[in-house]
Amino acid sequence: MQAGFKCVEVGMVREKHMVSVAMKNLIDWSVTTIVFYFIGYGFMFGTGPLSGLLGLSEFYPELSSSISGGLNKGVFLLFQMAFAGTTVTIVSGAMSERTGFVPYLTASIFCVGFIYPVMGHWAWGGLAGEAGSGWLADLGFYDFAGSTVVHSTGAWISLAGLKLLGPRIGRYDEHGNPKPLKHYNIAYTVLGVLLLWLGWWGFNGGSMLKFSFSVIEVIINTNIAGAMGCLAAYFHCKYFQNGEDIYDKLIGGALGGLVGITASANIQSPATSVVIGIASGIVHNYAFDLLSKKWKVDDAVGAIAVHGFCGATGTLLVVIAPNGDFDILRQFFVQLVGVLACLVWSVTTAWIMFRMLRKTVGLRVSPQEEREGISIFNVSESPEEPEDEEIEELLRQMR
Repeated sequence: MQAGFKCVEVGMVREKHMVSVAMKNLIDWSVTTIVFYFIGYGFMFGTGPLSGLLGLSEFYPELSSSISGGLNKGVFLLFQMAFAGTTVTIVSGAMSERTGFVPYLTASIFCVGFIYPVMGHWAWGGLAGEAGSGWLADLGFYDFAGSTVVHSTGAWISLAGLKLLGPRIGRYDEHGNPKPLKHYNIAYTVLGVLLLWLGWWGFNGGSMLKFSFSVIEVIINTNIAGAMGCLAAYFHCKYFQNGEDIYDKLIGGALGGLVGITASANIQSPATSVVIGIASGIVHNYAFDLLSKKWKVDDAVGAIAVHGFCGATGTLLVVIAPNGDFDILRQFFVQLVGVLACLVWSVTTAWIMFRMLRKTVGLRVSPQEEREGISIFNVSESPEEPEDEEIEELLRQMR
């Protein structure tokens, strides 16, 4: 998954920024490995007086023990670590080309150490057997492999960061209309999509936490939704959106279909997986235009449309599952509560985090560095707003 995200993000940004984006992906996994083991796992799966809201034990867990069902805790930790890494990598892609390296590193630590684990505790806290169920799980919230818990969390963190960060220089003209910025290598991005697609076999199939024929059914449903998301996004863009940004939308539709099915791949059928894939592909296209044209959110890799909007779509469409044992209307309400809880929690905490970073170490690199290519050794030019007139004007328009 991490290799796939690296290829997707490097291919989507401009050539002068590809090295810094690649380095951030490497840093993401390094930060995740350390911070999630020593801190994040405990907040997510620990017990304590705040169980249901927050775990307060299981920091640097004993790896040789077992969780419920007999699964080795070390195996479970490694699997959950990959989920945490996915969340923070979504942020690195969306905020590419203008975020300082040190402030981004600081944000990664907070995201994987606190924001994501708390959301994970609400929905999945009882998976390890040590903690009681989180409050969302007690309501009946269903998110099999993280359409909301993993993907939307990363997307909504990105949304908060981008609203504070502002668009890249040259992304919008004087009238606020988006201007295309040349991708480094779309073919390289497609390689990343295929790597991610393969990684999703483990992402969703592994969420069964045991190997059986059911894992194959999960993978088949995942494949179908990804394929239909790709095709739906392509044909929708071609015939209903005049082919605008068709490469971005085809790529995003495939990933969006994979994100959408992640909430319920274990209880859907191939037929309902088709529905989720189509819905995700179309939602992605509308969200892509909404973000870039209406909201003026400059998402460098289109991560929010894929992981946020398609994640929410898939989470709500859990209710169409033929193998789901729940009342449809009540379950839809519960799913909506989960989607909104993730949105409010992620945006609020991320806004505070990024705001503090902007006021202290700074958040955005200097205009010169943004134009020439970001160095991982530099931080922002100013702890306040950027001083360059072009960026100031862009930020003023965004406000």
